[in-house]
Amino acid sequence: MTEPHVSARPAPPPGPARRPALLAGVPARRETSVAGALLVSVLAASLLVDGFATGRNAGFLILDVAAVALIALPMTLVIVTGEIDLSVASTLGLTSAVLGRLWLAGLALELIVPLCLLLGALLGLMNGLLVTVARLPSLAVTIGTMALYRGLAYVVLGDRAVADFPFSWTGGAVAALPGTPVPWVALLIAGLAAAFGVLLHATAFGRSLFAIGSNADAAAFAGIPVLRAKLWLFVATGAMAALAGVFWTMQYGSARADNATGLELSVVAAVLLGGVSIFGGVGALPGVLAGVLLLGTIRNALQLADVPSDTLTVVTGLLLIVSVVVPNLLARAREHRRRRRSAPAGPG
Repeated sequence: MTEPHVSARPAPPPGPARRPALLAGVPARRETSVAGALLVSVLAASLLVDGFATGRNAGFLILDVAAVALIALPMTLVIVTGEIDLSVASTLGLTSAVLGRLWLAGLALELIVPLCLLLGALLGLMNGLLVTVARLPSLAVTIGTMALYRGLAYVVLGDRAVADFPFSWTGGAVAALPGTPVPWVALLIAGLAAAFGVLLHATAFGRSLFAIGSNADAAAFAGIPVLRAKLWLFVATGAMAALAGVFWTMQYGSARADNATGLELSVVAAVLLGGVSIFGGVGALPGVLAGVLLLGTIRNALQLADVPSDTLTVVTGLLLIVSVVVPNLLARAREHRRRRRSAPAGPG
């Protein structure tokens, strides 16, 4: 009689209790370090920078990071699978240009906004099809579409700016919740973050994304629809970039083809600062939100200190490099220590 199959996987070693599902997928030390860095940055800026520790500035800070936060949510899922989308800022810019062109054509904003979201989803779909059907690397694909979408934005609107939007939309975009300095967009970000957090950390689909990022071939062998999952993530990223484009246009009251140029750097930096591995398989949304706020806090404090904008870009680039290099150096150091401990002792 055939013996029942017994898994060869060893029992897990004794240790601390399992972490809650919403915090699974990233080491606790990384989450703690990001939150600690955010706290230190806020305290230091409050003590050293005039005007930072005010309710009004807190509202400005939230508005400043809103577009980054909106795009960082789906970008987290994309990078967890081991892919990346560098076309998000160009998608935002093309969305803004189309919004302005349709407004000049006489369409109502109530119709334009859904069309812009659909446009973003289609742009993301194009990225996804090139990655999943043509099997091209996402880095190369989205570098190409980053240039393509920005070029199309100039074709649509040229160098002109459209700025005659109704105040009910432009003023509403930056309006604060009654009795507070907190802009209403913070509620939108919180709601979407909760939805993406549940999707990533509390569903079978989310757990499959970590499996894809850790080993896509093994995930496919286990029956996970790897290509379909990646395709939908690119669609979601495009739609969220379009939503950020609508908000950006109304926040600044201007539709331009060059809106948000270079924003993809801030998005990727915030996601990696938040503990998501650029190689995939590791990450959590709470850490990403802390990374968004950390990057925003540093930039806001430097702006209040009259630091030139070029320096802000340098700081963002340095933070991006640190967020990639430091975790890898620490991982190599841990691996080196592990090998030394497991190495057999030499002859006595």
